[in-house]
Amino acid sequence: MEKPLEGKVALVTGAGRGLGRAYALQLARMGADVAVLDVNLKSFEEYEAEKSQMTGSSTADEVAALGRRALSLEADVADRAALERAIAEVLDNWQRIDVAVCNAGGGLGAPAETKASETAPELFDAVLQRNLYGTVNTCALVAPTMKAQRSGKIITVSSQAGRRASVDGGYAHYGTAKAGIIMYTRYLAQELGPFGINVNCIAPGYIGTGRLNVMFERAGVDRIASSVALRRIGTPEDCAKVVGFLAGPDSDYVTGTVIPIDGGSTP
Repeated sequence: MEKPLEGKVALVTGAGRGLGRAYALQLARMGADVAVLDVNLKSFEEYEAEKSQMTGSSTADEVAALGRRALSLEADVADRAALERAIAEVLDNWQRIDVAVCNAGGGLGAPAETKASETAPELFDAVLQRNLYGTVNTCALVAPTMKAQRSGKIITVSSQAGRRASVDGGYAHYGTAKAGIIMYTRYLAQELGPFGINVNCIAPGYIGTGRLNVMFERAGVDRIASSVALRRIGTPEDCAKVVGFLAGPDSDYVTGTVIPIDGGSTP
């Protein structure tokens, strides 16, 4: 099997479970050594459906089982100093970073309490820190190494919530943060392009991770799927394949773009 990322080093944030785990495993299958970073590397234990999908004691163990080198790093991407120490550990061990997937993020609170004009300031700030600032921190800290290498692939993660608003204005803090990631990606692509660095963004829609599948079942899978052109909920592998494309050589002339991975979802 071809290994287009053989000899490359990838950093994936929020890789303890779910989509981040799928991205880490995809890059490992493509030949990359993977640094697995999460605020809690055992976060999969919080959700039975996530735990049941694990084939090892951690994502890093699963990467190692694929025959690649793996590093386990615990850090909060919103804590720039902690993240800087973690990235320094990657460089101390492997001396380079070729791919960075800025996946860490997530929302807080319920849609009913996160309306555009009603979200508590501290809640709004916490979600911006977790998503937008976490992405900015990661990109800013890997950029100097990639500039020195004059090569690199940065993949940021927005959401369909960052591309269109909910009908009732709920979850505004999350959508705003994810929209910010889209524009930051475009600016960063312009800055880093002359250094041979590609910066792109993915925007997943309804994706059935172990945790979210439970929520989708409560809300009605058929009802949700009926709003998707392909009439199904997406899988982590659907997203991981696009991440693999953006991390590999086939995307060498693609930068500054946003790729929706939503099956043709409509509001």
